[in-house]
Amino acid sequence: MTSVNRWWAYASLGLSMSLVGSYVALSKPLVLVFPVFLLAWLRFGIGGVAMWNWLKKPAGEPAISSHTRRLLFLESFLGNFLFSICMLFGVSLTTAVAAGVVMSSIPAVVAVLSWAFLRERIGWRSAAGIACAALGIGLFSLQKVDAAAGALVDSSGPFGVSKALLGNLLVFAAVVCEASYVVIGKRLTEGLGPKRISAIINLWGFALVTPFGLWAAWTFDFSTVAPPVWGLLVFYALAASVWTVWLWMTGLKTVPASQAGVFTVMLPISAAAIGVLFMGERLTVLQGVAFGIALLGLVLATLPARNTRPA
Repeated sequence: MTSVNRWWAYASLGLSMSLVGSYVALSKPLVLVFPVFLLAWLRFGIGGVAMWNWLKKPAGEPAISSHTRRLLFLESFLGNFLFSICMLFGVSLTTAVAAGVVMSSIPAVVAVLSWAFLRERIGWRSAAGIACAALGIGLFSLQKVDAAAGALVDSSGPFGVSKALLGNLLVFAAVVCEASYVVIGKRLTEGLGPKRISAIINLWGFALVTPFGLWAAWTFDFSTVAPPVWGLLVFYALAASVWTVWLWMTGLKTVPASQAGVFTVMLPISAAAIGVLFMGERLTVLQGVAFGIALLGLVLATLPARNTRPA
């Protein structure tokens, strides 16, 4: 991999996660207007229209095998559908801070799955980068100022399990889904182009969420949605279904999955930046230190190793 290709891949991964953090922060008003399943359905629908031409097989690309079809389905089922369900229900049962700490394990889980399923070797620098990324995200989550952070969580849950514990387990299940998305995506980029992968997994996402979306749309009054909200919805759909997925798959084509997982540090950093710049939020000193540690992990994981010359 040439230096130019490597840095372009890094830029694609970083921009992808930055966009995720940005649209997560900016899409908060959408959740107040649209039911969750309707929002997801509209997202996949708009993304599908935008990527319709990407579904066509390029001339030099091999035909999709049955194994690849199964991977494409799993990529959408785990990374889009199941991830959203586990995350939404998990956050509703636990605190935002606890969920953030659990989410900080994404780089480490990606590394483990990459080693187990892709047989990727994790060097000391990548391992140190993963550790710094997880520590930075975890520290930031612990210090995050959230009105609900100090609220008591109902401890009564099914089968005698506390709701907080169940919520944290669901959030961790979402982490595993996200890590699986990275690892399966690496497999897919070995035979398919980033555009076609993005279009196909979006189509699967649309198919999976359609029954729930239609149910939510049946009783929703679309006339109450203001024009600026529709504009924000289009941005959200294009960012979530088109730009971020294409950029991520472009980077994964040349970067090991374990190394790519470290770029998830850009998600909370960009979300916090949007909050500070546009929503009047403030960062504490410790949060700044946490981001510094997370970015150090990114540097450690991406700096090229020095060539050793024989004596």
